[in-house]
Amino acid sequence: MPTALEKVLYTARARTTGGRDGASRTDDGRLDIRLSPPGTAGTGTNPEQLFAAGYSACFIGALRAVGGAMKLTIPADVAIDAEVDLGPTPGAYGIAVRMTVYLPGMPREQAQALVDAAHRVCPYSNATRGNITVDLTLA
Repeated sequence: MPTALEKVLYTARARTTGGRDGASRTDDGRLDIRLSPPGTAGTGTNPEQLFAAGYSACFIGALRAVGGAMKLTIPADVAIDAEVDLGPTPGAYGIAVRMTVYLPGMPREQAQALVDAAHRVCPYSNATRGNITVDLTLA
């Protein structure tokens, strides 16, 4: 059974038309994009790119939150290279995620503990856990 939210802190709202050949716009207008299927000559982005950007941004937020609780200083130049694969699964389609986490100057053991802790609390990690493959690598 899914874990219910104790409290809603924020709700994102977007309207998408046309699917992978369409457009998407948030209710506040901050995001207003064209969409194109992956691997085509279209000029828009695609859901997999958006997922890569969203997951990696959220994961950096989790690193900072967990780092604060652990009394660790997160490097100002923390970065994540995120890759989202799209492919067939038996009878459907699925995605898989690979993220390389860069925590320059942080001792490796400390950085790995931080990545592991962030993976336990990140909303994207919790949403995908047990559903898709997520590989995290410390650079």
